[in-house]
Amino acid sequence: MTTPLPEPAAGESAITRWLPDSARAVTDYRLIDLQGSTITVGSFVAFLVVLIIGLWVSKIISRLLVRLIASKLRMHPGAAVATRSLIFYALAAIVFLLALKAVDVPLSIFAVAGGAIAIGVGFGSQNILNNFISGLILLIERPVRVGDIVHLEGPYAVNGVVREIGGRSTRIVTGENVEIVVPNSTLLQQNVVNWTLSDDEIRTCITVRIAYGSPVQEARDILLEAAKDHGLVLKSPQPVVLLDDLAEDAIILRLFFWMHVRRPFERRTVESDLRFKIEKTFRQRAIVFAFPQRDVHLSADAPIPVTLSPPPPAPTHP
Repeated sequence: MTTPLPEPAAGESAITRWLPDSARAVTDYRLIDLQGSTITVGSFVAFLVVLIIGLWVSKIISRLLVRLIASKLRMHPGAAVATRSLIFYALAAIVFLLALKAVDVPLSIFAVAGGAIAIGVGFGSQNILNNFISGLILLIERPVRVGDIVHLEGPYAVNGVVREIGGRSTRIVTGENVEIVVPNSTLLQQNVVNWTLSDDEIRTCITVRIAYGSPVQEARDILLEAAKDHGLVLKSPQPVVLLDDLAEDAIILRLFFWMHVRRPFERRTVESDLRFKIEKTFRQRAIVFAFPQRDVHLSADAPIPVTLSPPPPAPTHP
């Protein structure tokens, strides 16, 4: 004949009732009484333990699931990170409910505290909720993904690579290896230039000003040759040189070319390489770069007298 297990007393969870009497004196200390539901020290500690372990397991499960899905569907790295975050948030909500159930805490207590929580959220947590919801929108809509090269417009311009999209903020690493923490709402409220949203193929250009009288066709050939010889310039679409303007003091040529950009500083490095090559070739072929200049014409009815004064005497020293 088996003896039935005793039912737990009010406020006593299924976990704490197996503790010795000396420990139960501390764990059974009542913290909160709400509508017949008692939260004790033991139930609160058990809730935290279950919650921490559950969140740790949820993080591992979300990582393994996304790794399995990404390998089969060939997902973009940014999409894989967004999917992992969404799965983790869903599992975290389930873990939270299971933790309440494990320590015999009824969900009805949140109906009583809901009004106070709503007021606190409304007055003190507007920015936190705004950034959290903005983070969910970024993960679902994905206008900005992990690994994208972005430029944030505004009073504090930021250029860098998106490293992490969290629940409250997004971490961007600049070309100087400086980490910038940007609130998620900022990415939705301000203009953001995403260089790699659809693909990493971009078009850029450099401008060259040559003096009048220079061989324009030869200068054009030099620009095209410099672009075609560079290993990071794409052969298709082909580089193009346009005579942009016949300005007051220069003939302006623009070299347009396409390239893949994978790092924030890569575009400027390629442009610098082309300028070095163009300057060297122009110097070898005696093509002169234009510089600002102005001609002054003097109009007078009579010749203007010019007098040459002798230089002042040298100072004498004692």
